Amino acid sequence: MENNGVGGDISIFISLTERHVGRPPYLVASAPGRMDFLNTHQDYKGLPVVPIAVNLRTYIGVVGESPDTFRVRSLTLQERGEESVDEFSVKDPPLVGGGWFGDYLRAVVKVINERVGGASIGGDIVIHSDVPIGSGLASSAALEVAFAEFLNNYWALNLEKVELAEICFKAENEVMGIPCGRLDQYSAALGGAILLYPRPPVRYETLQIGDVSLVAVDSGIRHSVSSIHPVRQRELNDGLKALRRMDLSQRLRGFLGESFDSTRWEEMTYDELAPYLSRLSDKPARRIAYTLLANESTRRALELMRYGPKDLSKLAHIINEQHELLRDLYDVSLPELESIRDAMLENGALGVKISGAGLGGCLIALCKDAESSRSALEAALAAGAVRGWRLRIDRGSTLDYSE
Repeated sequence: MENNGVGGDISIFISLTERHVGRPPYLVASAPGRMDFLNTHQDYKGLPVVPIAVNLRTYIGVVGESPDTFRVRSLTLQERGEESVDEFSVKDPPLVGGGWFGDYLRAVVKVINERVGGASIGGDIVIHSDVPIGSGLASSAALEVAFAEFLNNYWALNLEKVELAEICFKAENEVMGIPCGRLDQYSAALGGAILLYPRPPVRYETLQIGDVSLVAVDSGIRHSVSSIHPVRQRELNDGLKALRRMDLSQRLRGFLGESFDSTRWEEMTYDELAPYLSRLSDKPARRIAYTLLANESTRRALELMRYGPKDLSKLAHIINEQHELLRDLYDVSLPELESIRDAMLENGALGVKISGAGLGGCLIALCKDAESSRSALEAALAAGAVRGWRLRIDRGSTLDYSE
């Protein structure tokens, strides 16, 4: 499966809605998936990250009004043979739990009502997504942000993109209790390639990296952020606790917080902390080493990206370096992922790394041109990937259609 059109295709969504519902939507909003390009697993620590929005999109449309209830139908889940219908109040919908898809929408409604009192009319909602579920391309954030963008227009809230991103972050992180950072929501709302500083006050910088050829391939191995992030976060906290018991310099001690999200990682270097890491147990030492080394690697990449990647090979080298750090120090790769990655590197890809939480999901690749991206995709599919896409950088959340 390939997607080569920039920004997805709203006509496909309208056609699917007409076929399954019997009438077209009269207001449609969408949001993109994203590649977790640089500094993976760092946003929840407050470190700067680089996501790239890509032209796999989630579409949400309304086909009829309801005074106080949303009735939701996911054509994507229906196609997968899964439970695909939800219904909830526009006022204060309770969460269902158990990974229910409708909870992402319910949580967004709850946060909007808390923040701006947005509750108004409900409606019959149809959803369809190009973003593969649970594959490391931020399908949940695309769903949240597309729905928030939809409500922004449906309820005439006049919220800015950053406000939508914050609403969706709070919905997933605080209301649903999923330990995510802000990376996914900001990428889906803002689009393009950005450098995001996720620690409040949140700020971002738009990056111009040119017309690069990108590939994403789905390993078919499913994972859950909620089963990976808390484990790594606990290991980091174990390491920080042990470090605080050591005879550190006053300077280093001042940077260490009580937990992974209050530590001032950006103020430390790997070289100055390495002597102490050698005294920690294996996993906490490697988790902290990853945090520092990946951040230093990202700084080098930003120097290339800010001025345009005139030499893609240098940027690709850093992408490969970051994958190897994720594999060797964060333990989020698998033999199946390594086999697919090797095949891509041997067949046109310059750099290949995990996107997202890891332990399955997607690999992303930077390629020199269209021909090399085609070869890399074919090699990945032959090596075991279940599907893949040749992609381009895309816009953020948008109102796509309104009668």
